[in-house]
Amino acid sequence: MFEGSSVALITPFKEDGSIDASKLCELVEYQIAHKTSAIVPCGTTGESATLNHKEHGQVIEIVVKQARKRISVLAGTGSNSTQEAIELTQHAKEVGADGALVIVPYYNKPTQQGMLAHFIAVAKEVALPIVIYNIPSRTGCNLLPVTLRKILDQRENIVGIKESSGSMDQISEIAMNLNGKKDFTILSGDDSLTLPIFSVGGKGVISVLANILPQEAAALCSAALNGNFQLAQQLHWKMLPLIKALFIETNPGPIKTAMELLGICSSRMRLPMAAMEPENRKRLYLELKNYGLNLKINL
Repeated sequence: MFEGSSVALITPFKEDGSIDASKLCELVEYQIAHKTSAIVPCGTTGESATLNHKEHGQVIEIVVKQARKRISVLAGTGSNSTQEAIELTQHAKEVGADGALVIVPYYNKPTQQGMLAHFIAVAKEVALPIVIYNIPSRTGCNLLPVTLRKILDQRENIVGIKESSGSMDQISEIAMNLNGKKDFTILSGDDSLTLPIFSVGGKGVISVLANILPQEAAALCSAALNGNFQLAQQLHWKMLPLIKALFIETNPGPIKTAMELLGICSSRMRLPMAAMEPENRKRLYLELKNYGLNLKINL
């Protein structure tokens, strides 16, 4: 499940700081029109950490309703509380999401045994396809390949992992440990590593870049899935300078700024996320321009 390019969707905000439901619907339509495989609301890029529970549920419901089963919705439902993760995942199932993206518990810094018990508990309580999200830079702990294998041996509804460890050695080990398991998908959590991860057995990406270049991100994944690595490599090289600029500051600051510069939506974020530093904004602007995108705001 969830092969190809899935977008880690931003959450648009109005001037008063509330969720811009109308713009959110527009963004869903934009992704559907440009070949994205799935939409992932309420992830890191969607600023889930600053959404209250009501808003979290609202965003997922809006996306599911607007998608109308024309595109899969993989809802972000993770938490550093296992019970809370269960409740958020259950809600996603009730409103019609196709799966849940569940992050490794953050801040608590659980042991490998704690992470094992966490994911088994969520998967046992909610009969929904689950993708684990491993991002040590945000959570403070790393889900090891041996622990992932133990989880998969116990719960069949865990269908994939979004790997943002940045370690190709670890991702390679995960692929080797699968032992030909066909119903499990390794997804890149870093746009710059999408192609390298395909080379060791990955099947897609949950992409920040796809917020502004959905068709191009999808084309890279399609080429790699079809074995056309020459084309995939050309696309990778072309997009790489822009990808680097999109992570010059903490995500989602640069991608939201890029979307504003392109006239897609406002760059508004919730504190403690703040506007980009002027020199970094200028670098991002130049990379968008160098890529050939139609900028609506001039610096």
